[in-house]
Amino acid sequence: MPQKSVNKSDPSYQPKKTLSTIDAIAIIVGIVIGAGVFKTPSLVALNTSNDVLFLLAWLAGGGISLVGALSYAELCATYPHTGGDYHFLYRAYGRPVAFLFAWTRMVVIQTGSIALLAFIFGDYATQFYPIGPYSEGIYALAIVLILTFINILGLTFGATAQKLFTLLEVGGILLIIVVGLFFTPISETSLPPTKPAVSISGSLGMAMVFVLLTFGGWNEAAYISAELKKGARGMASALLWSILIITIVYLLVNYTYIRVLGHEQMASSDAVAADLMRYAWGENAAKFIGLLVAISALTSANATIITGARSNYALGQDFPFFKRLSQWNHQTSSPVKALIVQGLLATTLVLLGLMTRRGFETIVDYTAPVFWFFFLLVGAALFILRKKDPETPRPFKVPFYPILPAVFCVSSTFLLYSSLVYTGIGAVFGVFVLLVGFLVFIVLRR
Repeated sequence: MPQKSVNKSDPSYQPKKTLSTIDAIAIIVGIVIGAGVFKTPSLVALNTSNDVLFLLAWLAGGGISLVGALSYAELCATYPHTGGDYHFLYRAYGRPVAFLFAWTRMVVIQTGSIALLAFIFGDYATQFYPIGPYSEGIYALAIVLILTFINILGLTFGATAQKLFTLLEVGGILLIIVVGLFFTPISETSLPPTKPAVSISGSLGMAMVFVLLTFGGWNEAAYISAELKKGARGMASALLWSILIITIVYLLVNYTYIRVLGHEQMASSDAVAADLMRYAWGENAAKFIGLLVAISALTSANATIITGARSNYALGQDFPFFKRLSQWNHQTSSPVKALIVQGLLATTLVLLGLMTRRGFETIVDYTAPVFWFFFLLVGAALFILRKKDPETPRPFKVPFYPILPAVFCVSSTFLLYSSLVYTGIGAVFGVFVLLVGFLVFIVLRR
């Protein structure tokens, strides 16, 4: 039998416009500026031959992200919807592609990101207060459950927590910048590098992979586009200001790393921020970085939980089997059942990570190719929807069309290729889950 979607005009299935532009900026910045900024700079340094190329790579990452944000701003302004990417894919390609995206996002991409960030939090929380042999996993489970509960209480609680976490996170990074620029002498490389920086030949592309992964996450703004008080203009402003803030922060913190540690020592470092603080103020300062990374992971996990549940909500609106996910609680202004399901799936992945630490690493591997595949499809959807809906009002249009959207698609293709090459066997598992989703769609359709 053909499926019938739920009644979307029913108030119990509709979100309210409760978010300000500042709330949206806090969510976007909180997602993007996560634990990656404390880990990837050394890998970027390893794949660039000098300081200029190193900093240009980060500037290029900001530029590419800005191009993508402009394309997303048009889609969000034209089709504001809590489903975000899911809604764009649905309009451009139809139910099968939209369902596959929602399926992989629910089972792999978003829940995997939540579990990954929870484990990062657990790793660093254990350094301060270990609670037994399974300390990391216990902390990870606790943070998934606590943050899910906070957001079940309501978007106001979740957004308030997000602004607090983002303030602590960005404040800590600014402290690193201030210490490195004004209270630390230029390093004479007090610790010899353990491995040399490689030539840019064949490696600059890999450097950009790490840079763009560190910039990743700003597209999550699409999932709150229907809840912004200022609508289309508010979303465009939130995206542009967020990318600008993130790019400035990344350039400053990476310049600080280079200034204090030097290029070769950066390339050989496994914890570049901790090394900087240790060089500046000693071991206690290095421990402080562990707390900062934990806060960063907490910030990103909370923002990921906020946006992830909203794509599950959109899935429930269009597919009766998942109808319960589309119920919106207006008292708390949140999709409670979608949050619960997401929390259970993320908890399952954390438990799998407890069984084998290799499973934790596999989560990182198999999420990347799937993510960039759908990212590319969303970029192409901008061209498709301009042709399909030429009469639809567009409060914001991407400038220099079609050049900028084409650049967005090319960069997404590059990241898809690079993530497939880099992840290896992990990508196979991600593709397998995608195929399972296709089979589920066929069964539900029948």
